Amino acid sequence: MKGKALKKKKLLIVFGILLVLLLGQWMYIGWRFQYGPFRKLGQMRLAKMEGNAEKYDFSYIQPMKDSPLEDKNILFLGSSVTNGAAALYQSIPEYFGARMDCTYIKEAVDGTTLTDNGSDSYIQRLLNVDADAQIDFVICQLSTNDASKGLPLGEISEKTELKEFDTATITGAIEYIICYAEQTWGCPVVFYTNARFESDNYRAMVERLYQLADKWGIGILDLWSDDGFNQITETERALYMKDSIHPYKSGYRDWWGPELERQLCDFLSGKA
Repeated sequence: MKGKALKKKKLLIVFGILLVLLLGQWMYIGWRFQYGPFRKLGQMRLAKMEGNAEKYDFSYIQPMKDSPLEDKNILFLGSSVTNGAAALYQSIPEYFGARMDCTYIKEAVDGTTLTDNGSDSYIQRLLNVDADAQIDFVICQLSTNDASKGLPLGEISEKTELKEFDTATITGAIEYIICYAEQTWGCPVVFYTNARFESDNYRAMVERLYQLADKWGIGILDLWSDDGFNQITETERALYMKDSIHPYKSGYRDWWGPELERQLCDFLSGKA
């Protein structure tokens, strides 16, 4: 009996240690990546970053007079950059909503891809949007995840029917999104890029986007290509960006937002 009690006690100790280690691991994941049952720890950490200070909150954005998007309903499709993962979930949709007096649907899930490789892909979430909804504009993020995962770029199709696009490739997925939006809502489609970061794969995606614009007549809000836009100081970069891909609130509000707004207005006025 004594031996059994001692064995049970040891098992309980081992179980307790494993439980503490598991708890610590989940707490770290929540703190570092805003994921899991302790994701609020990560939000608390991000809230303390200078770029997420109260003064950068989007509630202070002044609405544009005579906005071309006034009373329009915009569908934003994207991943963590559109979601505002490093900015306490204030990002491009919230910027345009506050600045340009539009309503919006925010279809953004962290870590997802243009290529149709699961239930959370851009395409699957696009298909889940109510086809009868009033959508006046689709603004889609050129996902960095496809580039970082090395997913195939693919080729531009000679066709213009949904069934013809290879959605297992980046190009095919982009064509599918454009074609579906035009057929379903009959609205303009615009893609926006990230600001420049080290990635040959993403550079190729931006180049492909311009080729697709020639075919489909879509708009491109390009934060990648302009040297002047991307030449910010290291102090500004530390204020605006959590890393090379994800902006803080300050980055969306004071760096990306005004340039996206300018380019969008040019597109809508026919200047782009």
